[in-house]
Amino acid sequence: MIDNNLSIGKNLRRIRRDCDLTQDQVVAQMENRGFKMSRSIYSKIEQGDYNIRVSEIMVLALIFKVRYNDFFDGLIPTIEEHI
Repeated sequence: MIDNNLSIGKNLRRIRRDCDLTQDQVVAQMENRGFKMSRSIYSKIEQGDYNIRVSEIMVLALIFKVRYNDFFDGLIPTIEEHI
């Protein structure tokens, strides 16, 4: 069974820190790409208190230079676990 309250927040925080970026820097880069985002909303995403949109995941993948799967690392069980 897959938990319906999964959050990519912890992975997002880890990836951001691995890129040596602050939340403010990420928000500024998102805004430079035309995405309106406040630091408080971004912080809520990392805390798991705000549902991130697919378009935001797309721009964050560009900013962090990661694959989409990196955001979901460790969250989605493998198919074999359900067989």
